[in-house]
Amino acid sequence: MSSISASSLAGSLLRQEVLDLHAYHVPDSSGCIKLDAMENPYLLPPVLRDEIAEAVAAAAINRYPDPGAASLKEKIRGLTGLPQGMDVLLGNGSDELIQLLAMAVNKPGATLLSVEPSFVMYRMIATFTGMRYVGVPLATGSGAENFSLDLPATLAAIEREQPALVFLAYPNNPTGNLFSADAVAQLIEAAPGLVVVDEAYYAFASDSFIPRLARYPNLLVMRTFSKLGMAGLRLGFLAGSTAWLEQLEKLRLPYNVGVLPQLVAEKLLGHHEVLQQQAEQIKQDRDKLYRQLGEIAAVRVYPSEANFLLFRIANATAVFDGLKQRGVLIKNLNGGHPMLKDCLRVTVGTPDQNMKFIAALQETLTQLA
Repeated sequence: MSSISASSLAGSLLRQEVLDLHAYHVPDSSGCIKLDAMENPYLLPPVLRDEIAEAVAAAAINRYPDPGAASLKEKIRGLTGLPQGMDVLLGNGSDELIQLLAMAVNKPGATLLSVEPSFVMYRMIATFTGMRYVGVPLATGSGAENFSLDLPATLAAIEREQPALVFLAYPNNPTGNLFSADAVAQLIEAAPGLVVVDEAYYAFASDSFIPRLARYPNLLVMRTFSKLGMAGLRLGFLAGSTAWLEQLEKLRLPYNVGVLPQLVAEKLLGHHEVLQQQAEQIKQDRDKLYRQLGEIAAVRVYPSEANFLLFRIANATAVFDGLKQRGVLIKNLNGGHPMLKDCLRVTVGTPDQNMKFIAALQETLTQLA
């Protein structure tokens, strides 16, 4: 065995699907205005930071966390207004919940279906768990038709593939648009398996499927607090019928949400109005940034109900590089999917950060002209 290299041994033992994967890449943002990861750009008020610091100092980090996070769950149930008979399951971000769901339904030959382009982790986690993945392209067209659900094609794919699990991001990432609620409802009704409506950007959107949970026995709603201002805590939750959640709890790893995430999240949710005010500010800043991008002749910007904007521009990778050289990091989506050719995505920052982004973009375009 000692004569065999680690890379040779890995190549012989690992599944080919794993060998073919690329790890999720997080670029270095040192020295940059960071507008690439859909984070809330605002700090907490000093009084609230002091309150959290005091609570953290007294936390029993020598003990395991509450395995059921009962107090935090109660806070979430109260804030979300769950319909009767519904509960929540907590995860280490939404990524863990996606993986848990895939593991739960992955009988031999089971299919995970989503639309494309959408959140890349749906496809990646299907691969991790050995599920078959089917991606249905979104509609192409002009105006509101851009990146909308192709309802006939998606219904046909559901009928043909009989997926055990369907993920629909609402609003969608990376396009930012909110699909037609009626179209989503038709997909839920048509699906033979579980449908998960991923509301990672719920704080910036005009609609939610949480009030509809009791209407559909195969519906779960997933949310993360990362975009609301808790990205560093890595906390997400799944809402739905206790009949589903009791089964999924069996697969949740023990103590998956630590002492400090539970404590800090509960403190923050106790001051939910602060986070809501920040979300409202981000929505206003988003609308202003949308107008500013729309005034640049070289840019085609797409409507968004999230905390980011997708835009298309010629020589997108050169523009991305030019922005980074000027200290502004956004997300380069060019080459990630055929429908995202020449597309970049910018997170909505503070007014000052947005102003610097626009200035850097205009300087870059002038240099490239």
